Amino acid sequence: MPRSAVSKRVRLADPANDTVAAGQRADDPRHAWLKAFRTVRAETERRAALLSAEDQVIQSMPDASPTKWHRAHVTWFFEQFLLRPFAPGYRVFDERFAYLFNSYYVAAGPRKARPQRGLITRPTAAEVSSYRAYVDAAVCALIESAKDLSQLIPVIEIGLHHEQQHQELLLTDILHAFSLNETHPAYDPDWRWPQSASEGAAAGALIAGIHMIGHNGDGFCFDNEQPAHQVVLRPVRLAPSLVTNGEWLEFIADGGYTTPTLWLSDGWATVEAQRWEAPGYWRKADGAWFSMTLGGLRRIDTAMPVCHVSYYEADAFARWSGKDLPTEGEWEVAAKSGVLGDAFGIVWQWTRGAYTPYPGYKAPPGALGEYNGKFMVNQMVLRGSSLATPAGHSRPSYRNFFYPSARWQFSGLRLAEYEH
Repeated sequence: MPRSAVSKRVRLADPANDTVAAGQRADDPRHAWLKAFRTVRAETERRAALLSAEDQVIQSMPDASPTKWHRAHVTWFFEQFLLRPFAPGYRVFDERFAYLFNSYYVAAGPRKARPQRGLITRPTAAEVSSYRAYVDAAVCALIESAKDLSQLIPVIEIGLHHEQQHQELLLTDILHAFSLNETHPAYDPDWRWPQSASEGAAAGALIAGIHMIGHNGDGFCFDNEQPAHQVVLRPVRLAPSLVTNGEWLEFIADGGYTTPTLWLSDGWATVEAQRWEAPGYWRKADGAWFSMTLGGLRRIDTAMPVCHVSYYEADAFARWSGKDLPTEGEWEVAAKSGVLGDAFGIVWQWTRGAYTPYPGYKAPPGALGEYNGKFMVNQMVLRGSSLATPAGHSRPSYRNFFYPSARWQFSGLRLAEYEH
């Protein structure tokens, strides 16, 4: 992790919640970290508050997790990696929770199989709330009492960003569960798509030459964003706007899902096996297309960016368009140059980048070293962020990654066109 000054690293807190504890100076780093911790933890509860206890236990597929599990897992993370090693006299809330709520940290001990997380009816959602409150109090007490924050800050920081990742997963996972319910429940009846800022689909500015990509500055980043390194870009223009539902409807009408020559072999096999005819959550009724959203079942808006498409679909659409998906380097350079519209906050965007380590990458030691490195195979990289990504969790160097068939995430695409 970058070794920036504390004042530059804390970027997660909400300025509206700026109270200072008695005897604490506003410029005391303890204040900044307490504020950041409380803000992130509160956002998880805000997102979960719209769900019933029944909603919170559902697991709709092996790749998804129940809301209750997300809430407990991020709490276990702080208990396991912060409180156990650094809080003198800390008593674990419940020793059994480590087995139930560990995810994939093999070095931290045995764990419940991922596909069986929906079987964890106990502890209840209310008991998970008590668990969260217990750990929150212990973390705040540790931050306030520690004589030296230098050992705590890296763990607190990655824990907060880790929790923000699960805040996004909380929404993607519950949407998948609701999509399987014929009553089309809404997570939030007042939910609306974010307003798109891009105008038209004209080609953006030409980028080319040698550029630096990866995180190479102040502030937090995950280990997979480093080391920063140079890439050589062939002259290319990235579309400033995202591919829209209207454009996708043209792809469908032109036989996009029935023309095998448009597809990678594995992609075509997936289309046939899963009988894809449209993006995830799309369904046709009375001659019109609808999509399951966080606001329930809504009619497709042709002007909105297409969402819930897999890498296979994105690749086929690019081939149909006579264009390409951008590489990771092309996307990052364009985003840093400010030539992309809607780069953040609408949909994640597929790239042609396989999720592999950057040159010179080494995973950190210990259990936290399992965070990213061991997943660097057989997946593809998405860039940007989505409507479900929490505030403060986006940056041009961020590398999201999923299997190429995955489409329950808020994933879309933009196109690239090369100069000849």
